[in-house]
Amino acid sequence: MFGEIIKKIRTTRNLSQVQLAKELNVSKQTVSNWENDNILPSIEMLVKISHFFSVSTDYLLELDNRRYLEITGLTDAQLEHVQQIIRDIIDIPNTI
Repeated sequence: MFGEIIKKIRTTRNLSQVQLAKELNVSKQTVSNWENDNILPSIEMLVKISHFFSVSTDYLLELDNRRYLEITGLTDAQLEHVQQIIRDIIDIPNTI
């Protein structure tokens, strides 16, 4: 559900509800309501959330489980480094 996703992303980034609310220019109560699935954000706010977290709106709405990285402004060399890091991570065997 949307609330679980937004909470997971927020906590992964070590943000409090208050910090996220400030970044999105909403109240802490609004963030809490999203996370508890009491309300859903407007379309405009959904887009703002997706940009802030660098994920697609489809990911937030559980229509697509792929996540996206914001790469705007990176040079070709930097992009190659990011791609190599991802390839290295994917190749690491799961030891857990």
